[in-house]
Amino acid sequence: MQRSQINDILRAADDFIRAQGVALPPFAHLDPAALSAGDHAEIRARRLGWDVTDYNRGDFARLGLALFTLRNGTEAELRAGRGMVYAEKLLISEVDQLSPMHRHLVKTEDIINRSGGRLVVELFGSQPDGARDPEAGVSVMCDGIVRDVAAGGKLVLRTGESVTLRPGDWHAFWAEGARCLIGEVSSVNDDVTDNLFDPPLPRFAEVVEDVAPWRLLVSDYLG
Repeated sequence: MQRSQINDILRAADDFIRAQGVALPPFAHLDPAALSAGDHAEIRARRLGWDVTDYNRGDFARLGLALFTLRNGTEAELRAGRGMVYAEKLLISEVDQLSPMHRHLVKTEDIINRSGGRLVVELFGSQPDGARDPEAGVSVMCDGIVRDVAAGGKLVLRTGESVTLRPGDWHAFWAEGARCLIGEVSSVNDDVTDNLFDPPLPRFAEVVEDVAPWRLLVSDYLG
């Protein structure tokens, strides 16, 4: 992705989040130099902040996602079972923009339709080796109600509704009718190692630096 495209997506995402009446934390609005300063080391270490991906396929409108990670624990805290063992994100899905089929190895997450259109979640179960099973359905919790979903079944989440996805629950999602502001509440998030896509895809996009960044992405400080 070109940095100029990423900048435009981030500005639009910031405007959309504000329009939903949601205020982001102060570090969301730091310029790259300020966020790179030493007193923001924990923000960078915990991989908080903006994220845009087209899964390196070059068609963001069809296959992509804009995200903001508000809080995130560490692997050490998760292993210890104490401290910040949770994470929280906001995601923006455009109409018919696919977040592709994937599962997590460790993370359990609630996906919540916070505002906008309908959020469609397609689901499959796993084979014993963890691969997607084209014939296996799943049982998921939707706001306290257990729902059995057949292989390839589609949950439609309206505003305020959510689904809990556990490791091994293969899922893809997209917005219908209008773009969606999606909440994600989960165990500790590690986008470097904890995503398995079917078919295989890179989680982060390669960035072509055609202009200066407006805001840094999480991928800018992964190293």
